[in-house]
Formats: sequence, structure tokens, C-alpha cells
Amino acid sequence: MSELITADLVDLDLSTETKNAAARSLAGRMAAAGRVTDLDGFLADVAAREAQMPTGLDGGIGIPHCRSEHVTAPTLAFGRSARGIDFGAPDGPADLIFLIAAPAGADDDHLTILSSLARRLMDPAFTSALRAETDPVATAALIRGDAPPAAPQEPAAETAGTPAPEPFRIVAVTSCPTGIAHTYMAAESLEAAARAEGIVLSVETQGSAGFQPLDPSVIAAADAVIWAHDVDVREKARFGGKPIVDVGVKAGINRPAELIAEARRKAERGEISGVADDGGTSEGASGTSGGSGTHFGVRLRTYLMSGVSYMVPFVAAGGLLIALSFAIGGYEIASAKSVADHFVWGEADSWAALLNQIGGAAFGFLVPVLAGYIAYGMADRPALVPGFVGGAIALTIDAGFLGGLVAGLLAGAVVMAIQRVKVHPTLRGIMPVLVIPLISSAVVGFLMFVVVGKPIASLQKALTDGLNGLSGSNAIILGMVLGLMMCFDMGGPLNKVAYAFAVGGLADPTTGSLKVMAAVMAAGMVPPLAMALATTVRARLFTKTERENGRAAWVLGASFISEGAIPFAAADPLRVIPSVMAGGAVTGALSMAFGCTLRAPHGGIFVVPLIGQPFLYLVAIAAGTVVATALVVVLKGMRRTGQDPVPAADTSKVPVAA
Repeated sequence: MSELITADLVDLDLSTETKNAAARSLAGRMAAAGRVTDLDGFLADVAAREAQMPTGLDGGIGIPHCRSEHVTAPTLAFGRSARGIDFGAPDGPADLIFLIAAPAGADDDHLTILSSLARRLMDPAFTSALRAETDPVATAALIRGDAPPAAPQEPAAETAGTPAPEPFRIVAVTSCPTGIAHTYMAAESLEAAARAEGIVLSVETQGSAGFQPLDPSVIAAADAVIWAHDVDVREKARFGGKPIVDVGVKAGINRPAELIAEARRKAERGEISGVADDGGTSEGASGTSGGSGTHFGVRLRTYLMSGVSYMVPFVAAGGLLIALSFAIGGYEIASAKSVADHFVWGEADSWAALLNQIGGAAFGFLVPVLAGYIAYGMADRPALVPGFVGGAIALTIDAGFLGGLVAGLLAGAVVMAIQRVKVHPTLRGIMPVLVIPLISSAVVGFLMFVVVGKPIASLQKALTDGLNGLSGSNAIILGMVLGLMMCFDMGGPLNKVAYAFAVGGLADPTTGSLKVMAAVMAAGMVPPLAMALATTVRARLFTKTERENGRAAWVLGASFISEGAIPFAAADPLRVIPSVMAGGAVTGALSMAFGCTLRAPHGGIFVVPLIGQPFLYLVAIAAGTVVATALVVVLKGMRRTGQDPVPAADTSKVPVAA
């Protein structure tokens, strides 16, 4: 097993001024050591992780990290900055910067080491030693050293012959999107705060190094529960009937004492929140992560995004298979006989029909998967059955994509309602596997078949007819709106809503829905292409790191990966986001005006042969890209007025990877 960090991965005089430049400098050392195979690809993954949530921590620590297919072995690079670098921490810049790189399939042993480091960062003696050390070799050895976190200590049973009061007991769960750093730092922070207050606290870290569930007897004895998480807590039902404090993972790191105090108050009031205590597996009224205090609109968006995220792989696989079948056999291949009855190995049409029918089978799951995982996002596993059943019924009654949305929400709501019913303890074991799926499926089926299904089907038909009848200004306005949505958050919730609206129409394609799909993909390509062009034509307005990201953005934009513009938007949102939104609106409007159509849900320029009006489609993309580029250049040029320009080719400080 290779060492996690060596002396050549340590920079005790990190002279960069921005977090992107710091990440590139440290990543360059990783690349030089053969730990990173594609520097730009890895940095794009780091930027995408950073866009989810700042990685700066109180105490002058920056800990950018990610999983990436461009990493060959779990690796840590360390940099110390005399001036400090802003990583978004509440208390100011970070002088200790750790760049953690984990491969997509990192082994548990290495990830355990990373979790140990994350815990040690909560120890002031460790960070003080890092600030004082002057030798890279000694620094690497210090970081590699094992210092297992202290186990929770219970107060002494007796003092001077008098029995001590029963200690207050808390169980906690910590987790973060990558499960590498924040998960374990929050655990260590909570444990330290609990020890200081004489509280017995047991933490379950649901991170990349593994998931070891707390002993059921420990949970049963707990007086309160703390969830410090940014991804959904697994097996929530175990914590049913307990007072729950539900917060983000950074709250567990930055204010553990406050969370413990809040848990005490909830226990004293006898407040039970978050999860019903009937053996279900969901959070009751509070929904998925975000807590009972989360605004309903935020929770609703989380539910819908859960369904969309699980649906997208079916869309990509099915849609591209269908598109490939059209490229081989033409559009008439959709009416071919079943390949189970007629398949000739040497005929291209038979292979085209095979691809078309496999893709069609994948597409048949779109609405059930959407409904099932919306319900899952609301009420966890017991809601999967009624969600899938409701989605299948939506297809049966021609309620389509809208029917799937409603079925998923109904299924989640029904399961959450059932979980609130108090049941005898002997029935709790069969509730999530028998009673809840049975009752909820019957209720959702009744509602979909008899109550809401027909009105939704009528609305779906009206929407389909409306799309088919789009022409002139109406189509252009819709294209502008979709373009604005695709470019506002570049892979975020609003982008996903527009994309889901487009791919929903592909399940039963019409001329109108194919136009919508074309406009959405064209607009989504604009942000990275615009930033790539801007860094090419006016390189002096961008930093060296941004110019290198711009080269990668050409490929990302051409492939319809809007996230390629995220590093630029994160660094300068007030100039970049409005500019790319304007370009996306132009592209969406032109695509609609030109009558371009698209049967594939993804692929970028690689599916241009399958696009209706392909030349005009490329013109629409080029026009939006030029508009966005011009706006970015103008706005950044106004900012640079009166300042020294950024050198176009700064070679005075070449990264180690150069």
C-alpha cells in the first residue's frame, strides 16, 4: 500500500492567493508523483465538490477533497500559506490546506487513514505542530502518524461513596457527500464537546471508509439523537421515538456544543421529532435531510430531485440506444417486429431494431422510477412499492410524466401518514415489509385510478397538444425560458427541472417535445463553450488556472456537460451567470425558431446527425456562445479597468507538474 503523503507532496510555503490556484498547485504535485493521471479532469472534480459546499473550516483549515476517476491511489497533499487563502470558512482564510484525492473505488484501509486525519484536525496540538514544523519530511511523517480518537468516556459510577447521576446519552450520525473528511471531523468535534460536558456520545460515521451501524442497545438507551449530515441518513427507522436534532455536517464541526444543548432541551421537553417510532424508515414530517425546520419548498425540491437523479441513467441509456438505432436503421425502425420473433444476425436493420427495443424497454421505466424514487426521497424504502405502482398506473391511464410526479408525491405522503399511526410493538417488525407497502399501494392505486388519474391525464394531453401546436412567438418564449433555466445553476436544481421536463416528453415523443429536447440540450452546451471561448479570445482577463480550465471546457461543452462552467461561475458569479443565461436564452429561442428537433436526451455534438435541421442547430449554439462570451468579456473588462492586467503567459512560477 503506497504512503498517503510523502515529502514531495508537502509545500510549506504555498504562495498562491486563491483556492483554485492552491488546488492546482497541490494537485500538480500529485500529478508529478504519478498519483493523478489527468490534472484538469481531477481539478474539475475538485471544483464540482467545492461548488456543493465550501470546504473551509474554523481554525484556519481548508480541506478541498473529492473522489475522481483520475486518481490512481488515495493521496494527500499539504500546503501551508503565510497569507491565508479563502476557502469559505466563517472565521476567515485558511493557512493549513489539505487536498485529499480518493479514487472512485478507494479501498477501506486508505479511507480509514483519511478519516483518522480528519479527526486529528480537531486537535489543537496537531494543528499547532503543523504550523511550527519546518521540514517537509517531518511534516509528512506527522500527518501520516496514527492517533486514534479517544473513545467516549462515561462518568465515574461513584464519587465519595455516593452514586453518580445517570449520564445523559446521545447517539449521532455524521455524513457528507464524499464521505472522506467532513464526516469524520464532525464526529470528532461532537465527541470532544460531549467529553467536555460529561455526556456519553456514540457516533456512527456513514462515510466512504465503511458503514458500521450502532448497536441497537446503544440507540435504545440514548436520550437524544443528533444527525449532522448532507446526504440522507441510512436506516432512519432505528432512531424512531427519540428527540432528533437534524442539521448539516458543518454544524457538527463548527458548533457541537450548541447541538448537544439543543438535544438536551428537546429531551427535557419530551419532544419527538424526525422519525416515526413505528418501524418505518423515514423521517416523518421532516422529510429528507434538512430537518423539520426546512422550508416546505426546499423539501419538495429535494423530493423531486431524488426522483430525477435516479431517472436520468434510464434516460441516458434508453435515449442513446434509441438514437443509435435511428442512425443505423432510420426512424421507421420504431415500427419493426419484435426481435424475439424475428432477428437476422447479418442484417443491420435487425441490429437497429434490437437497439431500439432495448432502449424502448429502458424508457418504459422512466415514469415508474421517477415516481418510486420521489416517494423514496420522502419516506425511504417502504415508499418504493407504492411509488412504483403509482408510476406504472400513470402509464396505464396515459397520465405520463405529470402522473408520475403526482404518484410519487402521493405515495410518499401516504407512507408518511401510515408511519405516524401508533402500533403494538409486536407489529413493528412487519410494518415496513408488509403492512406499509400493502396499505399504501392500495391507497395510491385507488387515488390514481379513480380520483386524480383522469384529470392528470387530461392535463398531460393538453400539455402535449400545446407543445405540438407551438409556433412563432410562443415557441420562442418557451425556448428562452428553458435556456435561462439550463444556464442559471449549470447542473443544479433549476437546470435539472428543465432537463426533466424535456426528457419526460421523450417517453411519448411528438414534434413539440422533440423541439423542447433540442432547445434544452443546445442551451446547456452554451456555458462551458462560452467560457472556453472567452478564455481564448481575452486570456488576459482570466487567471492561469481559469485559462487551463477553459481548455477543458471546450470538450465538456461539446459533450453537453454544463458543469464545465461551474469553476468560472463560482469564482465570479455576478458576471458569469448573467452572461451565460443571456447566451442560453438566445440559443433556446433560436433552436425553437428554427424548428430543430432531437430524439436523444444527451450526447452534445456527437448526436448532431440525429438532429432535425442540424446546421441551424449549430448556428443557434454558436450564436448563444458568442453572446455569452461577449458579455463576459465586457463585464470582466469593466472590472479590470484601472487594474493591472493578468499576464497572458505567466511562467515565473511553474507548478511541479509542468
